Amino acid sequence: MSSETLERIARNKNVARAAARQLSMEQLHKLAEVIGEVIEQKQDEDKQRQEEEAQKERKLAEIREAINDAGLSLDDLVSEQPKRRRGRPPKNAPKA
Repeated sequence: MSSETLERIARNKNVARAAARQLSMEQLHKLAEVIGEVIEQKQDEDKQRQEEEAQKERKLAEIREAINDAGLSLDDLVSEQPKRRRGRPPKNAPKA
């Protein structure tokens, strides 16, 4: 079964019913178990990702606070902003 077929089944209840008619009750129960496990795993992954993002935000806040407490700004940390070149150089321009 392709991912496109699974997407069609997930989006449309009638398509899901038609696909379910082709399966036995045992197969349907097994499918429900597998889908339940997949949902649980996906929820765990999402929760872990959210915790990692929250931890990253806390670390950033701590760093910002430490910078402010030291009386510094982000400009003090970066000695010179990089020069940005825009567009393509002329064809006859010497290479730097």
